[in-house]
Amino acid sequence: MNKIIIWLIASLFSLMFSFVHAQALSSKIVDSVTHEPIPYVTVQLKKKGVITNEEGRFSFLLDQNISETDSLFISCIGYASIGKPLNEFSENVIFLSPKAIELNAVIVTNKNYSAEEIIDLVKDNLEGNYNTRLSKKRLFLRDSYFQNFSKTDYTFLKSTIKELNKKFLDSVLRTLPKKSSYYTEILCDLYINNEDDSQKMGLIKASELYDKSKELDYTKLEEKFNEIINSNIKRDSYFKVKSGLFGTKIDGEDFDEIFESKVDSTDATALKNELEEKKKKEEERKTNFAKYRKRAIVGMMKGLFFMEDTHLNFIHKSRKYNFSITDFTYMGEDAVYILDFEPKGSADYKGRLFINADDFAIIRLDYENVKPLKKFNLLGISMNQYLGKGKMIFNKSTNTKYDLRYLEQEDGTRVGIRRPLKIIEKNKNVKGKNKQNELSVKLDMATVGVNKHEIIVFDTEPISKTAYDTFIENNTVLPTYMPSYNPEFWKGYTIIEPNQAIREFTSAEEIAK
Repeated sequence: MNKIIIWLIASLFSLMFSFVHAQALSSKIVDSVTHEPIPYVTVQLKKKGVITNEEGRFSFLLDQNISETDSLFISCIGYASIGKPLNEFSENVIFLSPKAIELNAVIVTNKNYSAEEIIDLVKDNLEGNYNTRLSKKRLFLRDSYFQNFSKTDYTFLKSTIKELNKKFLDSVLRTLPKKSSYYTEILCDLYINNEDDSQKMGLIKASELYDKSKELDYTKLEEKFNEIINSNIKRDSYFKVKSGLFGTKIDGEDFDEIFESKVDSTDATALKNELEEKKKKEEERKTNFAKYRKRAIVGMMKGLFFMEDTHLNFIHKSRKYNFSITDFTYMGEDAVYILDFEPKGSADYKGRLFINADDFAIIRLDYENVKPLKKFNLLGISMNQYLGKGKMIFNKSTNTKYDLRYLEQEDGTRVGIRRPLKIIEKNKNVKGKNKQNELSVKLDMATVGVNKHEIIVFDTEPISKTAYDTFIENNTVLPTYMPSYNPEFWKGYTIIEPNQAIREFTSAEEIAK
């Protein structure tokens, strides 16, 4: 899509528990007292694990090395752990019982620390508690994006192009989806080298779940714009884009694609060049998909609370927060302090920390922002990053240090534009007035976007520098498009179980069939 069209559009819209043939174990974990599902439960088998989703569901791939006598371990903070052979799980639902808290035992075996003393001990043990070694992680990423155009108003002022009238612009607004959702899932191996801050990724499989019929509407819209532009704009024109106080000149060469001639199918050379260009774009798409996903995963990993450059400063800059001990509980046989924190003044977050009472490792944290993380409002353009919350869960590895098991981030941003917009065509080669055409509107648009990222790490293994150096990325896997959720796509792989919204997602094209 050429830049004038981009400018115009952007401005206008700116378990069942069973052993199946594939050897997959699926179930739902609920509270034995309330019968409510329990999210974020750790389910572990032979040192590999999964986490239940927000509906308490999990699915575990059983490979050929698993036997019915191997033990499945289920643990969650505040509940009695379960550990027994697979063949002893015979119910459709697994019940976890809340664990009675023996406060005296905790206080007797541990000094009666204040909240501030516990945080100091967390900081003292931070470097020794978490693995930062060279490692290979098998992980699954799910990105869920939701967009809602909360306002799509505009005032039509002027257009000297007959076809570019209010009726056409109204039809454009009707074409735009007011709400949309988009899901991406990938399974990969991530090679992490914290010593020189480099990472490599081996992409295994990927999928995209969204309504492609809405994308086709954009294609038709682009074709219509191209038709109007081709019919009304001269070859050597340039454009002035004005919005309020500012004006930008866009030279004619930026619009060369508008006037590109169609490829003659009888011209072998031209056809060959076109096919080569398409092949090149396809290769770029493969490369860019993997690069973007790796950048997203690595960015989340760098945001772990114990990393040096993390924006989650409630440990590194604990003086900015108030901490209070709210409870004691257990994770398996380990006593756990529960601390709540909130900002003293201008800090950004509040949340809850679950801290092992023996080694003072944070084994889980939940946080959310208490004020907008970023705000901007100038000359009719506004941006408000109003949402920033997340969750981290860690488990102890064989070297007694902790590795990441589950990571969740959710970000929400509101963007608005309320200002006039003019797109003026000028041509210096035309005698007389060089002003040729003009479109003038007054915009009042607003959109809200929410992005949720989930990472589950199934397995972490240390690797040598040689193993890291010799691994070569070859990420040519492209995501498979799904117009509706297909449970067969990930058959044979362990993933985060989809929630109800994903399981029920169906595009308009599927409904129309």
